[in-house]
Amino acid sequence: MSENKAPHGVKFVYDFTEGNKDLKDLLGGKGANLAEMTNLGLPVPPGFTITTEACKVYLESGEEPTALRDEVSAHLDALEARMGKKLGQADDPLLVSVRSGAKFSMPGMMDTVLNIGLSDKSVQGLAKQAGDERFAWDSYRRLIQMFGKTVLGVEGDLFEEALEAAKAAKKVTVDTDLEAADLKKLVTSFKKIVKKEAGRDFPQDPREQMDLAIKAVFESWNGDRAKLYRRQERIPHDLGTAVNVCSMVFGNLGPDSGTGVAFTRDPASGHQGVYGDYLQNAQGEDVVAGIRNTVALAELEQIDKKSYDQLMQIMETLENHYKDLCDIEFTIERGRLWMLQTRVGKRTAGAAFRIATQLVDQGLIDETEALQRVTGAQLAQLMFPRFDEKAKVEQVGRGIAASPGAAVGKAVFDSYTAVKWSRSGEKVILVRRETNPDDLDGMIAAEGILTSRGGKTSHAAVVARGMGKTCVCGAEDLEVDTKRRRMTVPGGHVVEEGDVISIDGSTGKVYLGEVPVVPSPVVEYFEGRMHPGADDADELVEAVHRMMAFADRKRRLRVRANADNAEDALRARRFGAQGIGLCRTEHMFLGERREMVEKLILADTAAERESALSALLPLQKKDFVELFEAMDGLPVTIRLLDPPLHEFLPDITELSVRVALAESRQEPHENDLRLLQAVHRLHEQNPMLGLRGVRLGLVIPGLFAMQVRAIAEAAAERKAAKGDPRAEIMIPLVGTVQELEIVREEADKVIAEVQTATGTELKLAIGTMIELPRAALTAGQIAEAAEFFSFGTNDLTQTVWGFSRDDVEASFFTAYLEKGIFGVSPFETIDKDGVGSLVKAAAEAGRRTRPDLKLGVCGEHGGDPESVHFFHEAGLDYVSCSPFRIPVARLEAGRAATQSAGSDHR
Repeated sequence: MSENKAPHGVKFVYDFTEGNKDLKDLLGGKGANLAEMTNLGLPVPPGFTITTEACKVYLESGEEPTALRDEVSAHLDALEARMGKKLGQADDPLLVSVRSGAKFSMPGMMDTVLNIGLSDKSVQGLAKQAGDERFAWDSYRRLIQMFGKTVLGVEGDLFEEALEAAKAAKKVTVDTDLEAADLKKLVTSFKKIVKKEAGRDFPQDPREQMDLAIKAVFESWNGDRAKLYRRQERIPHDLGTAVNVCSMVFGNLGPDSGTGVAFTRDPASGHQGVYGDYLQNAQGEDVVAGIRNTVALAELEQIDKKSYDQLMQIMETLENHYKDLCDIEFTIERGRLWMLQTRVGKRTAGAAFRIATQLVDQGLIDETEALQRVTGAQLAQLMFPRFDEKAKVEQVGRGIAASPGAAVGKAVFDSYTAVKWSRSGEKVILVRRETNPDDLDGMIAAEGILTSRGGKTSHAAVVARGMGKTCVCGAEDLEVDTKRRRMTVPGGHVVEEGDVISIDGSTGKVYLGEVPVVPSPVVEYFEGRMHPGADDADELVEAVHRMMAFADRKRRLRVRANADNAEDALRARRFGAQGIGLCRTEHMFLGERREMVEKLILADTAAERESALSALLPLQKKDFVELFEAMDGLPVTIRLLDPPLHEFLPDITELSVRVALAESRQEPHENDLRLLQAVHRLHEQNPMLGLRGVRLGLVIPGLFAMQVRAIAEAAAERKAAKGDPRAEIMIPLVGTVQELEIVREEADKVIAEVQTATGTELKLAIGTMIELPRAALTAGQIAEAAEFFSFGTNDLTQTVWGFSRDDVEASFFTAYLEKGIFGVSPFETIDKDGVGSLVKAAAEAGRRTRPDLKLGVCGEHGGDPESVHFFHEAGLDYVSCSPFRIPVARLEAGRAATQSAGSDHR
């Protein structure tokens, strides 16, 4: 096939002496690091690497590149000459391993085959050369087992069962107690399994073994577990894997041999020391598989001090060279140490922060590089409380991990009860089939939220994340009965209202009873309850504090908060917010005020409308005074009312039933009938695309004017009290400049009236949300009437994709993620190609019209780490997110400003 031909001059195979650590894209992480260790003069068994480009050709065409076989042959000839022996020769065989090695570490996800070159003839030569017949037959059975499973697709359990049967016949419990004769019989058994299951004999030709193994490693890139892992870790699917062919060294040659894994620092805590495991008389897979108990790496000093001392020296060399925690695999063959792999090691979130600051203190890296060693996702993990892993638990269900954290409380089934019990000092978990805006008070009062329906972008999930509340959604196995105030769990157990439950928003697990919670010292630090430098300060807090200081010094993007009340605003300020980027005024009209808005919307006469507006004005003014006081000296962007209309109207079904019952009983029902007729008149098939936002302000006279007046009067009052209010008025859901011009004209008039009445000069910026495709496409026109844009990426994502956020995740997002259509939900991380293109185009067009146009974002993406980097690149001035996401956004804004090409520490 023509597709498998490489461009002229392309090289598909590199000797370990030819590469270096910077060639990960081409040689994969393992191959690049083997080459780097070879360059450093460390003891690496000779070998060569087949590039990721060869893998891509194979996966695209179904055939290896035409030049690959000849290149492999040339490198194999060189390896044989260097080693003084031929692959699989009968008297003294060269054996090799064939191992995968992608750019990013994917431990255990792809395939490896050891001991290639062994056959019925060469096993005899290996036994003679090693002087150990048992070792040779043990190596041969391992090859057949790994080759059969990995290359020929034989079920691995069949080999394990045969091995267990051999141990049982010998009456031993570990495979090292099997003797040469037992292993010979096991080889015969394994070959029979291969013949029966694969329909062919185990190949005796060593080159055939190697070629088939190379193809198997290529194909393992698209194995189910590898694809699942890449989706989970958000690793691109088009990278391919390299293949490393390495001369074998043996850790299973007796008690003076062994294999191990070492870390230059503790990957769990970040502390310096001797960390790792060692296993005598074993090959590498024995350590990983847990077949036998390992010993702590420190014990190697007593077992083989020479190798131990050499290993410690090499570990120091590698850490200083890579300037990071290194994860190392090694083998000792009869007292001689060999390095089989090194890589920048994975670590816990806490270890990441500790190690980054330690390396700065040691002078190995600077602050800029330190910021690339930690992530916002790691910081988020450190901020949420967690259940004590040592506690005994009774799990009764599992849903979607919608908002991280650990919450314990009494189950309640409506918001009223949640608020009532909470005010009495009870900790509660609000349990609902699904939540709606009316549940907001209960959600605020609750320790956590549990729903049997919905997904990560459901109302419960979005609001919970915004409040920093633990939330588990879509726990379908739980039958929630809100009328009977109970929940039935699998197995028939009934949780009554008042029974204690525990929910884990990091795993989605639901437990009966109280599970002990371990608080997060990092949140205590951000809340000001723990001070870096204090005697009792947590070591981790010190590291986080320093990294946040680095980020704040480096970042260009400012970080604001989405906050709707003074309490959230004050918390956001403690967390480092530089203002409020989104105050959603519709959240101020829930609960008792909802009826007032309902009267306004349903008013038939100007008098009724004026009465409703007059009642709302002082309440709104009080809200804004509190916000301006909490955020004194910082900008506060207030979005005028933007609810889907149905959220403020009575439920049409309940109202219809009420009217029908009243009619059947011949009871008075004139008011309900009038209300039903009005609701029918205003009923919408798709309220999210209906009468809301600026449309509502234009259709209901006086609504936006009332809100603007409340903002202006609140600002004047704060100025009179020597405060520094910096209000910004934001018009929602604008699709055309004419809408904005009409609202702006009315707003300017109201502001002028307040200035005259109070004698106070007011500077209130007026801008708009860009959340419709048309607004983005006509941003240049809209900027003529707007002093700022704030991108509402939630609605912009919905309208660009044609998705209903409340529906699509549960219906087909799972399938889209599994099929690779999405790498991640576009509601979690911004769709750069589609939605992102509109954001960039609107930003550029807006600034062409108005060069000083202020640009921000206030959708859920404002606190998403990857999206923050995009907004930095797009030239926005700030991002706005929920209070609990502010530290994450601050950190990522710093990382975005210092991002360097080629720096990758997955």
